[in-house]
Amino acid sequence: MDTAYLAAAAWGALIEFYGWVCPLTVLENQLRQSSGGTYSTGFIEHYIIPVIYPEGLTRDIQLSMGIAVVVINLFVYTQIVKKYRETRKRHD
Repeated sequence: MDTAYLAAAAWGALIEFYGWVCPLTVLENQLRQSSGGTYSTGFIEHYIIPVIYPEGLTRDIQLSMGIAVVVINLFVYTQIVKKYRETRKRHD
């Protein structure tokens, strides 16, 4: 396993366990404040949530998207299983 991955995972866990703040958040807030801009929420609430839950998103649209995700995944995994079985039959 890559040591950079382990270090990043350990840092993420430490931030969560000890309630630390990511140093990039501190830097971002300092730079934003020095430029005269501010926002009262965190990065995720400010940038990510509006992308995941845009205005006008209804429960029906969410359900439709959820069904689409399930159907697409079932299709893809069905194709993978078929290929696996075909490959296995050739080698037996």
